[in-house]
Amino acid sequence: MLRCDHCLLDFPEREAVRAEVAGASRIFCCAGCRGVFELVTAEGLGKFYAERAWAEVGLAAQPDARLDPSAFEGAVRVADGIAEARLLVEGIRCASCVWLNERVLQRTPGVRFARVSYATHRATVRFDPRETSLDVVLARIQSVGYLPKPWSESARGEAQRAESRDLLVRLGTALFLSSQVMMLTGALYAGYFQGIDAGTRRLLELLSLALTLPVLLYSGAPFLRSAWTAVRHGRFNMDVLVAVGAGAALLFSVAEMARGGQVYFDTAAMIVALVLLGRWIESRARGRASEAVARLAELVPSDARVVDPNGERRLVAVASLAPGDRVEVAPGERIPVDGVVLEGASEADEALVTGEPVPVAKSPGDAVIGGSVNRHGSLVVEVTRTGPDTVLSAIVRAVEEAQLAKPRLQAIADRAVGAFVPAVLALAAATFAGHLWAGAPVARALLTAVSVVVIACPCALGLATPIAVLLATGVASRRGVLLKGADVLERAARATDVVLDKTGTLTRGRPELRAIVPTAGSISELLSLAAALERRSEHALARAVVEAARNDPAARALEPEGFLAVPGRGVEGSVDGRAVVLGNRAFLSERGIAVGEAADATARTYEGEGDTVIHLAVDGRHAALLVVSDLPRPEAPAALASLRALGLQPSMVTGDDAVTASAIATRLGIAAVTARATPPAKREELARLQAGGRRVLFVGDGINDAPALTQAEVGIAMARRTEITLESADAVLVREDLGALPFLVRLARRTDRVIRQNVFWAFFYNAVAIPLAVAGRLHPIVAAAAMAASSLFVVANSLRVGRVRG
Repeated sequence: MLRCDHCLLDFPEREAVRAEVAGASRIFCCAGCRGVFELVTAEGLGKFYAERAWAEVGLAAQPDARLDPSAFEGAVRVADGIAEARLLVEGIRCASCVWLNERVLQRTPGVRFARVSYATHRATVRFDPRETSLDVVLARIQSVGYLPKPWSESARGEAQRAESRDLLVRLGTALFLSSQVMMLTGALYAGYFQGIDAGTRRLLELLSLALTLPVLLYSGAPFLRSAWTAVRHGRFNMDVLVAVGAGAALLFSVAEMARGGQVYFDTAAMIVALVLLGRWIESRARGRASEAVARLAELVPSDARVVDPNGERRLVAVASLAPGDRVEVAPGERIPVDGVVLEGASEADEALVTGEPVPVAKSPGDAVIGGSVNRHGSLVVEVTRTGPDTVLSAIVRAVEEAQLAKPRLQAIADRAVGAFVPAVLALAAATFAGHLWAGAPVARALLTAVSVVVIACPCALGLATPIAVLLATGVASRRGVLLKGADVLERAARATDVVLDKTGTLTRGRPELRAIVPTAGSISELLSLAAALERRSEHALARAVVEAARNDPAARALEPEGFLAVPGRGVEGSVDGRAVVLGNRAFLSERGIAVGEAADATARTYEGEGDTVIHLAVDGRHAALLVVSDLPRPEAPAALASLRALGLQPSMVTGDDAVTASAIATRLGIAAVTARATPPAKREELARLQAGGRRVLFVGDGINDAPALTQAEVGIAMARRTEITLESADAVLVREDLGALPFLVRLARRTDRVIRQNVFWAFFYNAVAIPLAVAGRLHPIVAAAAMAASSLFVVANSLRVGRVRG
């Protein structure tokens, strides 16, 4: 074997192409080296030599047959100097196919990341455009016998349906013909025709051969092609085992027929038929498991009714919409893109997008989500986001990324697959030799070796994780939970504690200004000064102040001349020529501003009732108390009770003062409370728990919680429906419903348990079945049936994930 000094892959010496450039002899091998062949041409060796080199290599991906990279423009995105290609890879049939594609791509110069999903056949490849190009990536995939196409959910769905149809036709052909072969071989050897003459015997054998050849050459053609491509490139996949097993039985039977011995055409035919049966059922299961993403992707209509400035309506493609356009949505129609209601009132059914079962009222000023259904009245909506920036696109992207990720157990299984197939072939050869040495007939030794090859196919190992992960992410998205990756489920399953932020997490996050208690100045003037600063703040309490000022006709709309926000403390700036400070006691104390005894006593009274008190100071003097109420979410008590029943210990960490935090915690039955916690302090509290061996889920919202979200084993963000992001969080609760937390834990535990059962079964099955096959206890047909049954067990067990209820 030689190693290509361009792509670093090993290849047989007979396939080497030697090119001499500037007196230096170099050896090139595969389609991924297209750029090197172009260099050869540029050096003057000529187009003829380059084409002949491709032909000598014997690859399908020759320069004139390469895919057109321009067709893949929509499948490639560039960010921070790194390009990401999302591809659909046709021809993937087993875990070995995934391993081979990933290995070839990862060893391509310039490729930074490559991941292929067995369940969806999607490949995500990140590469540096300065070191390689998309056409090289495509050629590398083609070089090992697979066909890359631009990824889209519709393309995946069509490819999956085409694969199922093709498998069904091949399976039907194989089952029918195999049954005929079984009857003929039964007639030959089951005693029905004792003493038949040689001519009749030969006729029955020829008929068996004639029926077996279509099974192998047509029904088994995908196995044969894949096996040939893999072997030709010095690689091994599951199809090699199937081809070797069925091919050996066929060739041995032909040889036995020539010398008058016993034939085993039924073995060759049934191996193909049973493997196809397993493949077809797997394909159907993958299609069912990926329905969640398919349904989401189909939500956006293709056309929208645009309202022109002159009031005229016209139909345009949704893809042509831009922010600022106005669209009309009639009752019963889907809202085409994200936007804000300008005219009309209605209700929107957002169930498929957010999992929210109750329609949400919409009126002017309210945000709407593309893909949701307008239930009643007609709406005019101003477009705010289109294409990949919409909430629905973010949800689809998050679900797809989660399905692509691999848990730790699957990574271990993938490493095993790379060495598994060659080891099985070596074991089969040793079994054949061992039985011959022990005095067994050649026929029995060969059938025993074939049984070893067939029963060891690693289908169950390849299916152990992908089907379960597909179902779990689909179920989660329908419940309004987005996951960053499959490993999130693995970590959530082992959680021991759940730590929750207060404002916007345990409480509604939409506080209202309950009272203003002035110590100097008029209420309207003080409210105007406070609102001027709070308009620049993202905090939920700030919105309550701004909303109160908007509803007060005596309040003035002022703009701050300077603004500074101190997370967890407060804000300050200059408004209308006056120095304004707004925050908690500690913030005012740091600024040297004293809070009078009367004001302090009043503040503590409100805080004892669970309200939040914001202190306002103007020109260095305490001026007012702003009392804000933020009630606990109605579902919080039940959610916390469910978490306790699951064995998790809930606690609260908040930037609010101890009195306010304790009041809310008492209502909800939370014993452990950490108050006045800055963002770094929240992270430190989680680190303290983790140092004691605890595994923490953290639930929060807002920028202030980013450090804690990152520190936790699983960071869960309470998302506003129109702001879906996974930047800091591992999971997002799209519905802002704490009831999804116990559901997520139950789903994670069920999925983790199912994956472990699947992986255990896959290894246990091989640990038991292979020794039985080596000992000659399993006929090849029984081995093929057992191999198919192992895959069906894994699929059936994985389907239990879909029965987790919210």
